[in-house]
Amino acid sequence: MREVSIMKYYNARGVVIGNLWGGGKGMYPSREFNNYMKKSNLYDDIKKALADGSLDSGMGYESLIGSYMIIEEVAILVYKGKHFVSRDYNNRFFGDLKKSEKEHLKTSYNNMI
Repeated sequence: MREVSIMKYYNARGVVIGNLWGGGKGMYPSREFNNYMKKSNLYDDIKKALADGSLDSGMGYESLIGSYMIIEEVAILVYKGKHFVSRDYNNRFFGDLKKSEKEHLKTSYNNMI
């Protein structure tokens, strides 16, 4: 009998856009989300953090508009005590974003890394 197990988990990080106190808009890195067993739970928590304003990692906006998040799917296959890891990345927008805001978020994220 083969001893094989597969584990999956999800992480996310990105950049947010929000309304600054006193006017204007700004972008800032999002907080990170780690070790989610279900992608749907990760998405739910990102949406909640966007709605309650806690998605930014400390900027402190008057209100958040949306975010561009990179979702990392990590799959770990364990075979005879050895671990084999696969990582896959997808991006996703959250919030009510205009086309220009989406482009700025993508560009900002790519300049951050």
